[in-house]
Amino acid sequence: MSLTITLTLLLFTATTPLILYRLKRNRRKRLQRDREIWSIGIYKGPSPLLIGPTADIKNPVFTAQQVTDVKARFVADPFMIEHDGEFHLFFEVLNSKREKGEIGCARSRNLKEWQYGGIVLRERFHLSYPSIFLHDGEIYMLPECADSHEVRLYKAATFPERWEYAATLIRSKKRYPPLLDPSILHHEGRWYLFSNARKVNDLHLFTSDALCGPWTEHPQSPVLTASPHFARPGGRVVRDGDNLYRYAQDGIPNYGSKVWAFRITELSKDSYREEQVAGGPVIQPGEEGWNNRGMHTVDAHQQKKGEWIALVDGLELKA
Repeated sequence: MSLTITLTLLLFTATTPLILYRLKRNRRKRLQRDREIWSIGIYKGPSPLLIGPTADIKNPVFTAQQVTDVKARFVADPFMIEHDGEFHLFFEVLNSKREKGEIGCARSRNLKEWQYGGIVLRERFHLSYPSIFLHDGEIYMLPECADSHEVRLYKAATFPERWEYAATLIRSKKRYPPLLDPSILHHEGRWYLFSNARKVNDLHLFTSDALCGPWTEHPQSPVLTASPHFARPGGRVVRDGDNLYRYAQDGIPNYGSKVWAFRITELSKDSYREEQVAGGPVIQPGEEGWNNRGMHTVDAHQQKKGEWIALVDGLELKA
């Protein structure tokens, strides 16, 4: 037997247990992942900090089974906007075939029955967290595009079904790790953007004079470091009277376990301060099946009569 064949056999014998271990570990991860199902619900309450399930809404209001144009494993990260007398909901659709997130939409007139409108944004990379907002008469979407190493802005070409790339706000290849769940805010004439640096659990803050930039990192960024509890955004920053609140999704004891709120007490081009809101999480796992494992996104909106509604998502661990 030649020396080359002998060395090859020895290498195969040495590495086979490691290969088998990795295959088994990956299979366990896939099985666990396939059991974790996210759905979308609606909570109500007197403020963006005090929201919960109500008798008039049967949750979840939207599930993966209502997605008809792709095979969806789950739907999550809900964001809503009102337009022409209807509520328009945008969310991540995890495409089971591609194993990548895409952005889907649905519409409703009463918040109870939702009509699915299809996948409206698909890229070669994973998309999620479709934060949607109105500015100067145009509707924009700022989805998470971390796998592209960019924070990318899209504009509605034909709302709600057609979107076009508008600008890259931040490139993370050189200066930052990939940025997760970008959450944008227009405050006192300036733009601010919160985003979580993947793996290191830092919360970065960026600012700009104009929506399309140039964007620079805030002097006090990162505003949180090494915080798996509070550094990842958990929904759009909301304004309630004179108060600004930032939602943060908790990664302990598991990904997307609950959402906390922080009141932003100081925000300017040069300064930033916040304080955690007392009273516990804003949302957390409930007793119903659809959200018994976790909740990680809040999109809160004040209605004309003063009541708040919030699009939320819930994680169910299937048997």
